[in-house]
Amino acid sequence: MGKKKVVEKPVESAKGGAAEIQQKTGSKKAQAVGKAKIYINATYNNTMITVTDTKGNVLAWASAGSTGFVGPKKATPFAASKIVSVIAEKIAPHGITEAEIFVKGVGSGRDSALRSFINRGLNVSIIKDKTPIPHNGPRPPKTRRI
Repeated sequence: MGKKKVVEKPVESAKGGAAEIQQKTGSKKAQAVGKAKIYINATYNNTMITVTDTKGNVLAWASAGSTGFVGPKKATPFAASKIVSVIAEKIAPHGITEAEIFVKGVGSGRDSALRSFINRGLNVSIIKDKTPIPHNGPRPPKTRRI
């Protein structure tokens, strides 16, 4: 996000002279968001957290694998709390004070990630469990005949 993109466009002057080059520097600066949505996806193998603004634009994300955990350690509650600390550093410039948290999955990192966000002083307005639950499931296989 810190890189600046320079775009050069040749623009003819109004006097009809030679083409002048106009430089445009585009840089994204962190704006105060205030309210955000946090998505926690806790599987048996990994824990992933994504922070978006209210429109759905991603502000920051992190996973246990991206923070350096390998193998079965990625799905631990300790890894989930470390992910929250990494996310907290990334969203600090955005000035997020209130959040809606959506939890998905059955992994062991879901509760510790939720507690870590609350302990960081974040005002949580909604906690919603979006874990998919099958109502009837697929058709069972035919009975075995010997």
